[in-house]
Amino acid sequence: MGPGRGPLRVARRHLRLRRGGGAVTAIDLPRRGLRGDFSAAGALPSLARLDLSANSLRGGVPPALGALARLDFLDLSNNALTGSIPAALAGASALRFLNLSNNALFGAIPGELRALGALQELQLSGNNLTGALPAWLAGLPGLRVLSAYENALSGPIPPGLGRASRQLQVLNLHSNALEGPIPASLFEPGALQVLVLTLNRLNGTVPDAIGRCRGLSNVRIGDNRLSGAIPPSIGDAASLTYFEANANDLSGGIPTQLARCANLTLLNLADNRLAGEVPDVLGELRNLQEFIVSGNGLGGEFPRSVLRCRNLSKLDLSYNAFRGRLPDDICNGSRMQFLLLDHNDFSGDVPAGIGGCTHLLALQLGSNNLSGQIPAEIGRVKSLQIALNLSFNHFVGPLPRELGRLDKLVTLDLSSNEISGQIPGDMRGMLSLIEVNLSNNRLSGAIPDFGPFQKSAASSFSGNAKLCGDPLDVECGSIYGSNYGMDHRRISYRVALAVVGSCVLIFSMVSLLVALFMWRERQEEAAAKKAEAGEVVVAAPQVVASTVFVESLQQAIDFQSCVKATFKDANELSNGTFSTSYKAVMPSGMVVCVKKLKSVDRAVIHHQTKMIRELERLAHINHKNLVRPIGCCTMIGNTDGEKQKRPDWPRLLSIATGVAEGLAFLHQVATIHLDICSGNIFLDSHYNALLGEVEISKLLDPSKGTASISAVAGSFGYIPPEYAYTMQVTVPGNVYSFGVVLLEILTSKLPVEEEFGEGVDLVKWVHAAPARGETPEKIMDPRLSTVSFTWRRQMLAVLKVAMLCTERAPAKRPRMKKVVEMLQEAKDS
Repeated sequence: MGPGRGPLRVARRHLRLRRGGGAVTAIDLPRRGLRGDFSAAGALPSLARLDLSANSLRGGVPPALGALARLDFLDLSNNALTGSIPAALAGASALRFLNLSNNALFGAIPGELRALGALQELQLSGNNLTGALPAWLAGLPGLRVLSAYENALSGPIPPGLGRASRQLQVLNLHSNALEGPIPASLFEPGALQVLVLTLNRLNGTVPDAIGRCRGLSNVRIGDNRLSGAIPPSIGDAASLTYFEANANDLSGGIPTQLARCANLTLLNLADNRLAGEVPDVLGELRNLQEFIVSGNGLGGEFPRSVLRCRNLSKLDLSYNAFRGRLPDDICNGSRMQFLLLDHNDFSGDVPAGIGGCTHLLALQLGSNNLSGQIPAEIGRVKSLQIALNLSFNHFVGPLPRELGRLDKLVTLDLSSNEISGQIPGDMRGMLSLIEVNLSNNRLSGAIPDFGPFQKSAASSFSGNAKLCGDPLDVECGSIYGSNYGMDHRRISYRVALAVVGSCVLIFSMVSLLVALFMWRERQEEAAAKKAEAGEVVVAAPQVVASTVFVESLQQAIDFQSCVKATFKDANELSNGTFSTSYKAVMPSGMVVCVKKLKSVDRAVIHHQTKMIRELERLAHINHKNLVRPIGCCTMIGNTDGEKQKRPDWPRLLSIATGVAEGLAFLHQVATIHLDICSGNIFLDSHYNALLGEVEISKLLDPSKGTASISAVAGSFGYIPPEYAYTMQVTVPGNVYSFGVVLLEILTSKLPVEEEFGEGVDLVKWVHAAPARGETPEKIMDPRLSTVSFTWRRQMLAVLKVAMLCTERAPAKRPRMKKVVEMLQEAKDS
């Protein structure tokens, strides 16, 4: 392949040519790592197809391509092309397919391209194009796909678009600066299937003609300035699956006609001015998974009808005016994971039926008018992890001891109620707790000696006049005055003695640290002298500072043993981008995985406090498929990370599904993994998959969940193609990396091998199999696929999943939640 600015050269075995009458008619060279000048293609007068997508081509789009009168397919997407779109392309009047997306092109779409009357697909997304969408687009009779999202286009959508192009099926213009109304002409022919216009400045109403499109499956028009009512005709779009119209200025009620859209999976109408009640007929939407109407003016009783939607996983009614009591069957056996009912006017007790919400991850009931005691049944919701918020209500009585059973809960907010009595010691069972707020209640007595309590700010317990102990600056005893009694004075003396003893202990620890640094300095001086004398110097590992996040494991972890393990190559388990993992055996017999962090810029040094806090947070978010950090002086996770012989297919499929579930959970809690690769997947003694390196995700840039760092985020062979241009780690990028892991499992090949050829990795090798005339059986490991027909059928199903995950275009990759479902289906097939 030609480097630099030289002409494009490629080995003949990589060149796919089709000839007609001795002339070259087609060149197909996608994903070959090509560089250089390809303008010579303009000298092939018979060329009808040119596909150079997903290479490393730079410079401009050659104007010479406009001389190819027979060219009907041109794909230069996913390169690094710059400059403007040449007007000379208008000369290729036979063009039906033009894809220039995901480059760095700028300027306006040239008016000369109106001569391309045969265009069926025009894709210009992911560039820096400016100006307006040209009006001549509305005159293209055969246009089926128009995609120009993620540019800087302005002005209106061509008002007649759809009238002449009666075959228009896909219109994706999201993330631009488009203004004006949504043209009704888009829907009049009835062929539209996908409409994505989010993140623009569109105004006006949703056209009533939207109902003419019986095949319309995806409508995303959120984050605009649309007003008026949602037209009742929306119910005529019977194939509708996703409808997002959030963050607009829509008014009126939720149309009952939506119930006719039997396939509706997601309905997001948040942050509008909708009023009225939730229609009962929406309970007929059996496939509905997410119902989001927060930030409106909706009211009435709790919409019990939606509980009939047994697939519902997210119900968000927050920031509305709903009132009345909550139903006892509030989950009704559904798969509810997010129940967000805060900032309404719900009253009465929290029903005991809340204990039946066995899948809940977050329960938000704050800022309502709820009363009575907090039900003990809430302790049965063992799945609660993200948040339990009952703040700003009128709860009375004692805290239920059963709260201590919520051992996965990270955030607890019971502030601003009328809760009385003592804080039960059973709450020490909330092992994952990090953020707690019990302020502004009527609690009394001593705050239990429990790490998350003492680490919290005093404001978390303030406003409780009879509460004492750490972190409040109130000694237990002083709040009762001089008549507290001799027994309590004795307790005060014991407290004072304990404080003095603690001071002595702290002084001893400080002295030890000082002595250690002095000893270390002397050791370095001695080592320098030995080095000058030519002696070999071996540094003795030492632990200077350490902490264990999980209270129950404090006695089991010996950090000195952990550090020593990292000095023996025989203990190495894996070597990732950000850390190396080692096996270490504690004196107690516990086997742990020690992660030795590599130096990445100076980010970890600058953000030590945030880093430790993030590690502690992750230590308390339990998931069976994530490595759990339990302490730090180096990074530690509690997994038996031994290298094992290759498992059989059912176990491999189980491992893949476990990793997918762990990654889906991370995305659900807004955490993006920086290095998905097989080296960061560990197995415990039961072959349960554990995804490691999770703690790195927010450490390198604690301000956000995407990394923007000088080091490459990811391992070679797993990095998604778009990372080369964006330098941003994204959710679709995680999906791509996971797809590479699936391909490894299926093929038993590494992500990069010499047998693939120069510039070809595992993904390119697999995707190019049809072009080589190879069936899936030739790709998959025959040691697995030939064992049984069942294994082969499952492997073929997983191969389809892997192909979807490794699609070149990020938008085409599925969400990890969907990947988990597809892997489960493959397992059950």
